[in-house]
Amino acid sequence: MTDNPDANTSLDAFEAALQPLWQRAQDGDDVAYRQALEQIATRLRGWLRRRMQTLPDDIEDLLQETLLAIHLQRGTYDPAVPVSRWVLAIARYKLIDLWRRRGRREARHLALDDLGEDALPTMADELPVQRDLATLLRALPAAQRDAITMTKLEGLTMAEASQRSGASVSALKVQVHRGLKRLAELARKTL
Repeated sequence: MTDNPDANTSLDAFEAALQPLWQRAQDGDDVAYRQALEQIATRLRGWLRRRMQTLPDDIEDLLQETLLAIHLQRGTYDPAVPVSRWVLAIARYKLIDLWRRRGRREARHLALDDLGEDALPTMADELPVQRDLATLLRALPAAQRDAITMTKLEGLTMAEASQRSGASVSALKVQVHRGLKRLAELARKTL
C-alpha cells in the first residue's frame, strides 16, 4: 500500500498473501475474512500514519472508518482488480474525505491527479452503503450515534461537536472510538 514504486516488491508480497485470503473471504470463509482484515489493518495503519503526521490522534478512527467502508463495499470488489489497489482506493477516498471535513491545508496541496479515477466511488456505489450505515447507526446507543454523526458524517471538529452537544471533547472522543468499534462489530455480524 504505497505510492512509492521502489516498494513494489513489498506490495507484490502483500498482494500475494492477501489475494487468496480475500478470495476465500468473498466465498464466505469468516476466518479468512478476519485474517484479511487484520492484514489490511496492519498495512493501512502504516500507510495512514505516513500521510497523517499532522493528525496522529485521528489515525485509528480513520482506520476503523476505512475498514468499515471495506466491509460495507466488499460486494463491489472486482476480482480482476488487485485487492490492495481496491483497498488503497477506499483508503484514499476516506483520507480525502477527512481532509475535506477538516479543511486542512494538506487537502489544498494534495495532488488529486495522482489518485486516478478509481480512487473515487460513484454515487451509485454509495447509495447502498448509506442505507447500510443508517441501519447500523440506529443500533448504537444515542451518545455514540450522535458523536459519530456530528464528527464523521457532518464533519464537525471535536470542539464544535462538544459545543453543540454539551459533552466534553474527551467524552466525545471516547464515544466516537467506542461507536466506530461497535459499528465494525455490528457490520461483521449483520452484513
